[in-house]
Amino acid sequence: MAGTFNPYFRGAEHSHKVVSFIQMAPGFPAPATTPMSTSLPDLSSQRTQTVRDIISPAQAAALGATLECREVPRSGAPLPPIWHWLYFWTAAPQSELGSDGHPQKGGFLPDLGLPRRMAAGGRISFDAPLTIGADAERVSRVISVENKEGRSGRLAIVTVEHVIKIDGVSAIREEQDIVYREAAQPGQPQPKPTPAPEGATWERIIEPTETLLFRYSALTFNAHRIHYDRDYARNTEGYPNLVVHGPLIATLLLDSVARFAPEAVVREYSFKAVRPTFLGHTFAVYGRPADDGKSIDLWAKDHEGWLTMSARAVLA
Repeated sequence: MAGTFNPYFRGAEHSHKVVSFIQMAPGFPAPATTPMSTSLPDLSSQRTQTVRDIISPAQAAALGATLECREVPRSGAPLPPIWHWLYFWTAAPQSELGSDGHPQKGGFLPDLGLPRRMAAGGRISFDAPLTIGADAERVSRVISVENKEGRSGRLAIVTVEHVIKIDGVSAIREEQDIVYREAAQPGQPQPKPTPAPEGATWERIIEPTETLLFRYSALTFNAHRIHYDRDYARNTEGYPNLVVHGPLIATLLLDSVARFAPEAVVREYSFKAVRPTFLGHTFAVYGRPADDGKSIDLWAKDHEGWLTMSARAVLA
């Protein structure tokens, strides 16, 4: 059992209660559903973006080292699920970056007049192996923009569809949700936190460091300043410290399946960011087989016990 990987792991002997999950059963907060009646961009004018890349073994080896994986896949082997986030960079010139470090909005992604943006969640289907060493193509398009009104002001969720193909055959289909928010204001109300579920079969405690955040930013070519520029994160975005990447937490959740249920073959994966995780404190990732016997429920919590991300891996 992978539970002996390091002393931060605690296994099934710490399980006591049944866990409920978003969309599958009550327990996790559902996304807000009240849209604003404001004008939205014409999605028919949004161009399709195509990026080709070689699934390099060097990048896979680098992420494996970052995650402290025991075994790293080599050329010719299938890429582990969601490791495709290492590839298909959209490398904008330095002069075309916004003040937050991301490419300026208004090109592929719409400009909604909301300066703050973060990954909010996604849904992924693994149709065929994405082989290390293969020449692959990703075709992306914006499929929806939804404006909402929250406690902290106006926000919008932009959903981008990605289809990754090898030799014209679909390997991965993904919908990525990106949340846009208004600029941070002093004393701005924050969403009420949700207690994390109990009853995990496994647990892994993570101590994030500046080095971990730097390596993941570099591997994904993510220049968002909230992950490395502490002054910007505090003074502009209103965060107490550097922010741990949502996709990194989603990766660690699915990585826990490979560690604690190595026989599992993941065919679908969905995740939803609930609350930011910050540098300076440990956080933990959890998992347990779902009652349906066909999936694994996953979640992360911060050092205060609040739920930060919920996820589900559907098995083959």
